[in-house]
Amino acid sequence: MARWKKPTKEEILENRRNLAERARNGDLRLPGAVREIRKSFGTTQDEFAKMLALTRRQVAEIEAGTANPTLETLEKIGRLFGFGVGFVPRTPNSSQI
Repeated sequence: MARWKKPTKEEILENRRNLAERARNGDLRLPGAVREIRKSFGTTQDEFAKMLALTRRQVAEIEAGTANPTLETLEKIGRLFGFGVGFVPRTPNSSQI
């Protein structure tokens, strides 16, 4: 299986800007965001888990949307991209609770 090529610093910054814009627009949800952050660093789930002192299974479950990560874990992940954890208003047409 082919690995992703390691992104340049410029590519990481561009990914950060794109994710931040999507977050501002309310178009970014946790499982997808974690997956995109990991992929933008060009890491496997195992490598990403080691960066965060987590297990590969924890990362896989977060990315699948089946985990219930702690605030500390969310802050670790967000910190990699300059994100903080907080509440954001839902869009009027959002039906998820």
